[in-house]
Amino acid sequence: MKLLGVGAVAVLLLLPAVLSSYAITVFIFIFFYAYLGQAWNIVGGYAGQLSAGHAAFLGIGAYAAALLSVEWGLTPWIGMFVGGALAAVLGTVIGYLGFRFGLRGFYFVLLTVAFAEICRIVALNTSAVGGALGYYITFTGNPRQFQFQRNWVYYYVALGLMLAATGIVALIERRRFGAYLIAIRQDESACEALGVDTFRYKMLAMIVSSFLTGVGGTFYAFYLFSLQPNAVFGIPLSVEIIIRAIVGGAGTVLGPVLGSFILSPLAELSRAYFTAAGFAGAHLVVYGVLLVAVVLFLPQGAYPYLARRLGAGGQRR
Repeated sequence: MKLLGVGAVAVLLLLPAVLSSYAITVFIFIFFYAYLGQAWNIVGGYAGQLSAGHAAFLGIGAYAAALLSVEWGLTPWIGMFVGGALAAVLGTVIGYLGFRFGLRGFYFVLLTVAFAEICRIVALNTSAVGGALGYYITFTGNPRQFQFQRNWVYYYVALGLMLAATGIVALIERRRFGAYLIAIRQDESACEALGVDTFRYKMLAMIVSSFLTGVGGTFYAFYLFSLQPNAVFGIPLSVEIIIRAIVGGAGTVLGPVLGSFILSPLAELSRAYFTAAGFAGAHLVVYGVLLVAVVLFLPQGAYPYLARRLGAGGQRR
């Protein structure tokens, strides 16, 4: 398995040499959404706390890095950690309110959505961040400002983010921290009865998850060069993050990666095809059909199913 993983990484490192510019862009979004899916996976997959407002953390990180760069001249390579820290502060507030008062299931979902909506409304009505017109970043092509002339550089940055997040999730899974999170997801009341400080570990999961998502906001800002409150803080972006993990297999190391490799190309190709055919928005129907199929036939996600099939195949041989 390790050799397979090393081989896959080696292939990904060499791919830009043979890919077209459009294909590189598709891979950039695959890697980036896999990264965001991994960040969500820590609290939503392993801990079982279904946050539907992770766009708030992404937006906080994106606006923070952009403002610090444009207004204060701070390089985004440092600003990304400031944005991540601010996102972690917000995650701490949300986590404290949710976990201290025992909000679970749909109630916790509503809490996270409410905070994302608050962030969206504040951004819409704050002139310092562009208000409803959005905040725009001037392209300079200066690597110090997290801007690059060549698209393949963004490819490697996004790949690095995905690999880093996957490594963090793998490390968490192998530690006591990960074991506690999985136990909390399975039966939180039983964990508390055994003396596990469930509040502490859920808070840690929320802080790490929100920090990583906030760091990803810098890539979002300096790849798109435009921050629109309705898009950055909107529920659709949170859903885009969540479904990568769910389709691939929430609570597994490679689930969000596989989910992004399935959904991101499908989203891009179906959007391009249906738009060209005059059916703009029809790609959302494809998304819906795929999600229904996953719920019905792969309730644990694609990765656990493939792992079982490959394991069974290995035993038969």
